[in-house]
Amino acid sequence: MKAFKAYDIRGEWGTDLNADIAYRIGYFLPDVLDTDTYLVGRDMRLSSPTLFEALTRGLTDRGKNVDSIGLATTPLVYWATAKYGYDASVQITASHNPKNHNGLKISAKDALPVGYDTGLNRLEALVESDKATVPCVKKGHITEKNVYADYLAFQRQFVGKHDNLNIAVDCSNGMSSLFVHDLIGEAHYINDTLDGNFPNHEPNPLEANAQEQIKALVLKEKCDIGLLFDGDADRITFIDEKGRFISPDLIIAFLGDYFIGEQKQKGIVLQDIRSSRAIQEYLNRYGTKVETWRVGRAYAALKLRELDGCYGGELAGHYYFRDFYYSDSALLAASIVLRLLAERKKKGQTLSQIIDEITPYFNSGEINFKIEKKQEAMDAVRDHFTKIEKPERFLDFDGYRLDYPDWWLNIRPSNTEPYLRFLCEAKSEAKLNEIIATVTKIVKQTI
Repeated sequence: MKAFKAYDIRGEWGTDLNADIAYRIGYFLPDVLDTDTYLVGRDMRLSSPTLFEALTRGLTDRGKNVDSIGLATTPLVYWATAKYGYDASVQITASHNPKNHNGLKISAKDALPVGYDTGLNRLEALVESDKATVPCVKKGHITEKNVYADYLAFQRQFVGKHDNLNIAVDCSNGMSSLFVHDLIGEAHYINDTLDGNFPNHEPNPLEANAQEQIKALVLKEKCDIGLLFDGDADRITFIDEKGRFISPDLIIAFLGDYFIGEQKQKGIVLQDIRSSRAIQEYLNRYGTKVETWRVGRAYAALKLRELDGCYGGELAGHYYFRDFYYSDSALLAASIVLRLLAERKKKGQTLSQIIDEITPYFNSGEINFKIEKKQEAMDAVRDHFTKIEKPERFLDFDGYRLDYPDWWLNIRPSNTEPYLRFLCEAKSEAKLNEIIATVTKIVKQTI
């Protein structure tokens, strides 16, 4: 089924996912994650109430109970799952996808992610099977549960004094609007009302057109920083005072000033395979080891827990925290970045200066090639460079990453789209352009 992805269930509503499929997901979920009561939240998408009704009807027809927390950010569902001891939860959301999409993010005990390799494959098989759904004689019931006050109290412990900052915030008409005013306070807000039509821009903070409004607002109001949330508030990107987009992986390095520098926490920091070498170089000041792992929460959250890592992040703008049950929270990341920037501003530093201090590299950004022969193209790129010079480090668990003294590249297949994704970084712009041109030529010869 098209909606079952590597990390979650997600697709176009009415085509890839509908009420009948949602009902069967609810009915057969206990065969994969069995418990008496399931925690369920939802975003503000227009189809979310229908999906909620069908999913929970499937669960209650199976004799299971549902604790509904209503409108929720995805991180809130993760937090509540672990905080209140649920063995399973579901957040209804399509995250950053367009308005006509919807989906489900399923978690197990302690908010452990359930991906395709850890349960969604079995659930998909059951949903696709010809097994009948026969309602139990004793149906389950749905109970409303209010967790907002507890969640805000938890989040507030990370909020520092930042009233010396001029802040711009774009909520993308998404779920961060529920809590952002309480946590950030005075700021220049846009798109901070819940609207499943996403009337201003798509809720994907990595898209250039989604960044236009916040960049313009930062420049107009002479802000120190801009915050751009995605649709379900599990991702965030930052804009500096010059109106420039900051590569999200560089924020992983900056967060070290709080967790390791200020809080003196111990533990490995996790990054994904696309992340800048500058992260390790910056965190060397603390003697901290940075571990590289696969892309996606289904992998990152599990790995951070396995390592008992301090925190971690991804190029896509996810930030994971040991203090947040090894899960990701855009609001928590925002609070920490603001408190760090407020302290740096007292010393006369701007956000752009901080980022320039972190990285000496030129970066390509993620380049996408639409190609069927993904593996052949990846192998051709690997073979070309390794024949010229043996890399200092070679990783092959999520595509390929080749590290050389003054540059590196990662080329990997998308888990959700028909793309081959390529990224490289070099200490000189000339070398960067050379690598981009070489890889582009190799890939196009494979098409």
